[in-house]
This record gives sequence, structure tokens and C-alpha cells, in this order.
Amino acid sequence: MTLIRSPQQLGRALRAARKQLRLTQPQLALAAGVGVRFIVDLEAGKPTLRLENVLRVIDALGGEVHLSGLPSVAANDQRESDDHGT
Repeated sequence: MTLIRSPQQLGRALRAARKQLRLTQPQLALAAGVGVRFIVDLEAGKPTLRLENVLRVIDALGGEVHLSGLPSVAANDQRESDDHGT
């Protein structure tokens, strides 16, 4: 597992994964359904990219996002349900 604390670290990790899988940036863009420019910006650590597309790239690389140190999803779902009911 890779600890990510900045857009730059995420970009480096995704670039390394892409290269390990022997994919070009255009090949990854096609697999993820994003533009090549998006891949270039993501790997460069641009901090203002659309999260939905970042997750598509991670998925296309066979990765997953795991959050640690946060309350469980079940607790959050219950709290959101309670908040919307009032």
C-alpha cells in the first residue's frame, strides 16, 4: 500500500503504476475514458483535477482507494440519513 499525502505523490505513484504495466499515457487515457492531457496533468501532480476522473484512472490501473483514520462508512451513512430526515 502507498501512503499518499499530496497531489504530487499521487501523480508519482500513478505514473509508476502505469509504467510497471507498460502502458503509454494515451493507452491509459483510453482505458480510463479520459483525455491524454488529463493523464499528463495527473502525473504532474496538478491539484485541481476532477475526482471522478482520478478514480477512473486508478480503477483502470487496477488500483483501489482505501481511507484510514476516518469513521466507518456505516456510521457516516447513518449520520447522513439522520441529517436529511430533519
